[in-house]
Amino acid sequence: MEKKAIIESVPNFSEGRNMEIINQIAHEIKAVKGVKLLHVDAGQAANRTVVTFAGEADAMVEAAFRAAKKAGELIDMRQQHGEHPRIGATDVLPLVPISGITLEECAVLARQLAERLATEAGIPCYCYEASALRPKFSNLAYCRAGEYEGLPEKLSTPGQEPDYGARPFDEGIARTGCSVVGARDFLVAVNWNLDTKSAEAAHDIACEVRERGRHGIAGTLPKTKAIGWYIEEYGIAQVSMNMTNLNVTPLHKAFEEVSRRAEAHGLHVTGTEIIGLVPLHCLTEAGRYFLEKEHQDANVSEQQLVAKAIETMHLDDLRPFNPQEKVIEYVLQA
Repeated sequence: MEKKAIIESVPNFSEGRNMEIINQIAHEIKAVKGVKLLHVDAGQAANRTVVTFAGEADAMVEAAFRAAKKAGELIDMRQQHGEHPRIGATDVLPLVPISGITLEECAVLARQLAERLATEAGIPCYCYEASALRPKFSNLAYCRAGEYEGLPEKLSTPGQEPDYGARPFDEGIARTGCSVVGARDFLVAVNWNLDTKSAEAAHDIACEVRERGRHGIAGTLPKTKAIGWYIEEYGIAQVSMNMTNLNVTPLHKAFEEVSRRAEAHGLHVTGTEIIGLVPLHCLTEAGRYFLEKEHQDANVSEQQLVAKAIETMHLDDLRPFNPQEKVIEYVLQA
């Protein structure tokens, strides 16, 4: 490439309990020159690990291929169980433009990556978001419908087959499952902690706020996807949310709306768990918003704004929140 194109990838692997496996996958990423491993976030109850890395485009595609191939070798989906929806060992593999490259260019790279995974690693791939080849499959939930357990029927149904590597369910697919590969804008994955163990209550709140809502009634937070679940590891229920456009629905707005809906159910949001990394502006905007709401001076330092966001949204409710390890700009500068 003539210009230096920098992209980020945030693959989700269906393994979060065996750190030896996760470390081997991470090693594949770190071994590629021009790529920096930014963060590894392993969830015990969800049995799912989010790995974030960034670098030059061509090197990123190579690292993503090696990581997904290694995951397919090490993770046996016949033995995999967890709270989070999933369709394969590398469940979702998105490419995200950072600088010097467009979303459309990332979509082309994603399709090339999906084709390579299918032909060289034997992993069937669906393409989603900006790289989708079929309109319905632009939605991750549609690609993942039926999850891993539904693959035998799905792969034999016309119109439901993967974009690359389509074939009947066999021993190889039984082990690796399928992968969903695509290109998208920056996404923040966040869990809102509730003072209840009721997954049903969490799911009701998720349906009330997520964009597609429930029963044809749109939710209150556009550009969000959400489900509710119970996390045995923490002994609480959570509203688990993907925020796909932070300009439309910023983090602090989502926090307040989920809190409002929780209170309508007689519950409270006790804290916020950010999965993976978060852009700095999410926290500074939140900190400024909460200071102004409390009629305090918001003309303070970046550090103070971040501290206010952490305090108000209880980002350290379940585990310590270190901005140097969770804010993408700080991690890239390290």
